[in-house]
Amino acid sequence: MDFALTPAQEALRDAVTRLCARFGDDYWLAADRGHRFPQEFHAAMAEDGWLGICMPERVGGAGLGVTEAAIMMQAVAQSGAAMTGASAIHMNIFGPMPVVVHGTEAQQDRMLPPLIAGAEKACFAVTEPNTGLDTTQLKTFAARSNTGYVIKGQKVWISTAQVADRMLILARTTPLERVGKRSEGLSLFYTRLDRSKVQVREIPKMGRHGVDSNELFIDGLEVPEADRIGEEGRGFDYILHGLNPERILVAAEAIGIGHAAIARASAYAKDRVVFGRPIGQNQAIQHPLAACWMQLEAARLMVMQAAWKYDQGLPCGAEANAGKYLAGEAGFNACQQAVMTLGGYGYAQEFHLERLLRESLIPRIAPVSPQLVLCYIAERVLGLPRSY
Repeated sequence: MDFALTPAQEALRDAVTRLCARFGDDYWLAADRGHRFPQEFHAAMAEDGWLGICMPERVGGAGLGVTEAAIMMQAVAQSGAAMTGASAIHMNIFGPMPVVVHGTEAQQDRMLPPLIAGAEKACFAVTEPNTGLDTTQLKTFAARSNTGYVIKGQKVWISTAQVADRMLILARTTPLERVGKRSEGLSLFYTRLDRSKVQVREIPKMGRHGVDSNELFIDGLEVPEADRIGEEGRGFDYILHGLNPERILVAAEAIGIGHAAIARASAYAKDRVVFGRPIGQNQAIQHPLAACWMQLEAARLMVMQAAWKYDQGLPCGAEANAGKYLAGEAGFNACQQAVMTLGGYGYAQEFHLERLLRESLIPRIAPVSPQLVLCYIAERVLGLPRSY
């Protein structure tokens, strides 16, 4: 049993860290203040080939696993980019996984190279206003047409839709009352985001202002049959190939944010002198930061186990959900403790910790709430009866 990164994985982490060093804290603060998508960072990641890290080599990707992607995303977040940098690119990794796993070669050849090159951006359109995390209750409907489908419905909390060219969208193709199982009758499409048929309305929010979150109002979006991924009615099964990697990557990002905060707080505590001694000499400062580091590293091991199991083709739902829960809590706790270490300066934008704290709430809330993770573990691991 070896918990160490391989030399190749270490080289990957170091290369990403070097790239991220070109985009310092001031860059990310400016993106946050200006509500501006980090286009330069996205382009740099594309130029160096990182947007295709999990995609097949045949279409220009690196052919690596979710393990390597998690290492990359932790490095991105840990650089100070936090969720603004991570959210600008991670859809390219977990979003197309259903296409990688279930798409035809023709679909992969058409859909993936523009994402890898950074020529196109995509959004992940699953969540709806009135269904929340109960995905089987989706109301957005894709009706059959002469050339494919026509989609009508609503989606909410869709990241990057302001800048996206394409979207991966889950919609009902068979009414719920006509299916044997609630998870049946949902179909998955990867298609053009036609803004004449899709109204994209941005949601003002607390943080990560550089990457937009949106409501989508879809009315008469025509989708060719060639844009359907896999068989009609099996979209829920396919989307799982994106959901577990999404949990893993978001968890890795939470860990990166937490480590970024702890590093900044520790550096400050070494230099800040009060009552004739650095505050980092006081155990009241040392111990909480040390505890945060341990929590982050424990969460990282769970996340890496989940990523390894996914890459081995093994069931990883429990580990992916547990990793997301542990990392979300650890990342938030680390950021909160870092702010408190700096006191009033932790509240000042110039020290960047308030931005990290705001962004640490995202992986705590999304893509699945802590409460539903606890329900999942209780039911699927402990065998307890369903509570909802």
